[in-house]
Amino acid sequence: MKDKLITVMNTLVVFIPWTILPIRMFDWALKSPNAENIILGYAIFMIIGGIFTILTYSRIEEKSNLLKICLIVNSFYLCFGLFALGMVLFQ
Repeated sequence: MKDKLITVMNTLVVFIPWTILPIRMFDWALKSPNAENIILGYAIFMIIGGIFTILTYSRIEEKSNLLKICLIVNSFYLCFGLFALGMVLFQ
């Protein structure tokens, strides 16, 4: 049961970063302080999600195929989140 809950949590973490697309359609989300804060928030979430997935994947005993896919996607999110965080902070 615990393994399935962790898999569901990791699956939800895969889809949440895509919510930036509808948010960025608003005019207020494209202006300078708001845009940087939104990107910074999503970058931090992607980094935390990637670390969470890597830690849970290494500790879980039964590794499903869905969890393996989540590991790959969230690892990419971790890399892109670090890149976006670096771009925003060192602008």
